[in-house]
Amino acid sequence: MSVGKVIVRTSDFRLAYRLLAGLKARHVRCAHLEKDAPLPPSALVWLATPEEVEAAADPLGIGATLESVESAIDRALRFVAKGGIIKQLTFGIDPGPRPGLAWVGDGRILGTAQFESVDATIDRICSLSNDIGHTSLTVRIGDGSRTISNRLANVCLARGLRVERVDERRTSRGLQRNQHHASAARIAQMNGEVITHKQPVVPTSGEVREVQRLSRRMSNGRVTISQRLAQAVAVGRLSMEEAIGRQLQRVSY
Repeated sequence: MSVGKVIVRTSDFRLAYRLLAGLKARHVRCAHLEKDAPLPPSALVWLATPEEVEAAADPLGIGATLESVESAIDRALRFVAKGGIIKQLTFGIDPGPRPGLAWVGDGRILGTAQFESVDATIDRICSLSNDIGHTSLTVRIGDGSRTISNRLANVCLARGLRVERVDERRTSRGLQRNQHHASAARIAQMNGEVITHKQPVVPTSGEVREVQRLSRRMSNGRVTISQRLAQAVAVGRLSMEEAIGRQLQRVSY
C-alpha cells in the first residue's frame, strides 16, 4: 500500500503535537499546516478539531480530540487505504502478562498497543482485521513467555487465524526492557514457523516463580502472590494487577 501524506491542519497546538507524534510513531509521512492553509496535492486526508472539519465542509477532513487521537489516526489510515487493498496484513505479538501488539500493512507499521489479557489482544486483532481491507493475514507470536505464547496461538487458531511462531531472541537486540511495542513490531516483520495444532498450556515452575518475583516488584515489595494466582497470570487468565489485588485482599483479612 502506498500511503500518501497525511496533513495536520489545526490551530489547536496540543492536538497538533499529539497527532504528529502519533503519525510519526507509525512512520506515516505527515506535515503540519495552519488552519486556513491550502492542502498540497499530495495530501490524501487531513486531521483537525471536529469544529474545524465541520466549518471546512471538506470530505477529506477527519475530526480529532485529545481523547480520540489514536482512533482518529486509525480512521485516517483506513481512509487512505481505501485507495488499494493491503496485500499482507500482519500482526506481531510480544507475549507476556500484558501482551504488546503491532499491526503492519505491506511492511508499514500501522499501529501498536498493549493489552491486559490474551483475549483482549485477540479481540483487537479480529476488530482491526474487519476494519482494514486485506488479501492475506498472519499473526506472528514471539516465543518468549512460552505458556502465554501458546495460549495466544490457541485462541488465534480457534478463531481461524493463520499463526507463526517467531524466535524472539532475534527481535530484542538493541531494545530496552519493557519495550513491548517495539518488540511486537519486529516480531510482525520476521518470518516464523507455522503453527497448525493446539499448543500445551502448562506453566513451568520457573515461569510461576518469575511471575511471583514480578508481583513483588510491581507491588513495591508489599506482597508476593500465591502459586495459584501466579499460575493464573502465567496462562493469561488474570492480569498481574488483578492477582496482586486479590492477594492484598487475602492479606488484609
